[in-house]
Amino acid sequence: MRLRNMTAIVTGAGQGFGRGIAETFIREGALVALLDINGEAAERAARELGPAAMPYRCDVANAAEVAAVAAEAIAGLGGLDILVNNAGITHRNQPMLDVGEAEFDRVFAVNVKSIYLFAQAVVPHFRQRGHGVILNIGSTAGVRPRPGLTWYNASKGAVNLLSKSMAVELAPDRIRVNAIAPVAGDTPLLASFMGEDTPEKRAAFQATIPWGRLSTPQDIANAALFLCSHEAEMVTGAVLTVDGGRCI
Repeated sequence: MRLRNMTAIVTGAGQGFGRGIAETFIREGALVALLDINGEAAERAARELGPAAMPYRCDVANAAEVAAVAAEAIAGLGGLDILVNNAGITHRNQPMLDVGEAEFDRVFAVNVKSIYLFAQAVVPHFRQRGHGVILNIGSTAGVRPRPGLTWYNASKGAVNLLSKSMAVELAPDRIRVNAIAPVAGDTPLLASFMGEDTPEKRAAFQATIPWGRLSTPQDIANAALFLCSHEAEMVTGAVLTVDGGRCI
């Protein structure tokens, strides 16, 4: 098992990519704290994934909650090796001037500020241990943006870039930082990405992906497994596109 005796926090782990990452990490030997703003979803996922899964409710954009839950999770895990900043939201696909200020603020708080908050919460612990891995889930939207998602695109562009900057700054502390940029997947966010979920919209989305399909949670989990494992010891500052050729 590639993560034997390792521990991880995965945010947004109640469903979608986060659930897939947590499930794969557990299968590969890790003990995983599942964080989600939907506490019931986190608890349901933990029941289904077994005793190696520990559920916590957490709003990743709330500084006090992040600090408290991160400390509790680290104590419950007996120390932390891996942090996966997966939680994310989007605004509905629409003209950029139609997105309200409150929605704009929430997108950046969840997608970007949360990474700052979790860095504050876990980097000192990683430094004390002399190692750590941070994986941020960005998006192809931050590499090759689509119209109608301007502010979401910008938030994911920030995730992609800050992952590189964090990697440079934290390398002397033996903390690796990478990002995954998935193409759109069949997750609860898909309808918002498209504006509406219809067969025609799905076909149009898939037509932009040379591989011919949307991404799946397992696609992203497989990439996360490699980047968080000892096999990737020399990989830091990478933004890995898992996109079926979308960004070529």
